[in-house]
Amino acid sequence: GDIVLLAKPVTLTEGDRVTLTTDVPVATDGTSKPEKLLYAVSLPPVHGQIEHINYPGVPISSYRQLDVVAQKVSDVRDNSHGAGKESLR
Repeated sequence: GDIVLLAKPVTLTEGDRVTLTTDVPVATDGTSKPEKLLYAVSLPPVHGQIEHINYPGVPISSYRQLDVVAQKVSDVRDNSHGAGKESLR
């Protein structure tokens, strides 16, 4: 099975937080259970972190598509000055 990941860019500035939704990103793998897909953060943001909303301030290195559907994952930018564009991988 092929895995398809669609992502839209999100612009964040210092101190901003965005909750990931199925608009940003959404993935499918051709099975009938996309909610079981696991995202691994292999290169975390330099000027922020990915967090589970139930544990603010604690960076996570993985999350499930089900967490995205439930809007329980946030990308948080810290207040580092000079933060440029970066991608979540």
